[in-house]
Amino acid sequence: MTNYYVTKRDNQWAALKESASRARIFDKQSDAEAAAKESCRKTGGGEVRIQGRDYLFRDADTVAPGNDPNPPRDKKH
Repeated sequence: MTNYYVTKRDNQWAALKESASRARIFDKQSDAEAAAKESCRKTGGGEVRIQGRDYLFRDADTVAPGNDPNPPRDKKH
């Protein structure tokens, strides 16, 4: 299981793998989120944690084939 993060960097958004030194940079948060989810899916699934404009993490999604620890409570998708 691999974790990915979408974080704000100045006026852009970064999609990066946990403990990675390099990130993919995007102008829009939605593009960074899609790239992080696709990379996570390709590496066997895991968690994608998304940071908001206020630098606080606002959301986390489990990407298949990762296991969602609380599937009945996740009603946003």
